[in-house]
Amino acid sequence: MGKLHLEIVTPEKVMVSQEVDIVVAPGTMGEFGILEGHVPFLSGIEPGELRFSSGNQTERFLVTTGFSEVSDNQVSILVDAAEKATEIDLERARKAVERAKERLSLDRGKEDVDFLRAEAALKRAIVRIRISEKIN
Repeated sequence: MGKLHLEIVTPEKVMVSQEVDIVVAPGTMGEFGILEGHVPFLSGIEPGELRFSSGNQTERFLVTTGFSEVSDNQVSILVDAAEKATEIDLERARKAVERAKERLSLDRGKEDVDFLRAEAALKRAIVRIRISEKIN
């Protein structure tokens, strides 16, 4: 099997820049996989699990919203945030779920609560928990 060059980039840093065999990412139209020779395309990225393999080793990352580009055996994943699944703080994620649920339970007539942010925070926290529990 041939190789792809994968880059996972956040506004703060390049998280990954390496040769891999396969990339599986959470796209806006559903999960998609990339192998060597894949046709060029662009896709939005949704919060979820991004995984890639090289040889018999698989790495898992939580990614938030962003974009992906595939072209000439290069996969670029540009996201707001990414973290290794092994570095997810499960207790912090559980507390984030509770905080987001509290915000969402408040009266929607209040102008000081940003419900879209609370919904996004809830989704990210749930994804963190799901990914963390999968690897442990």
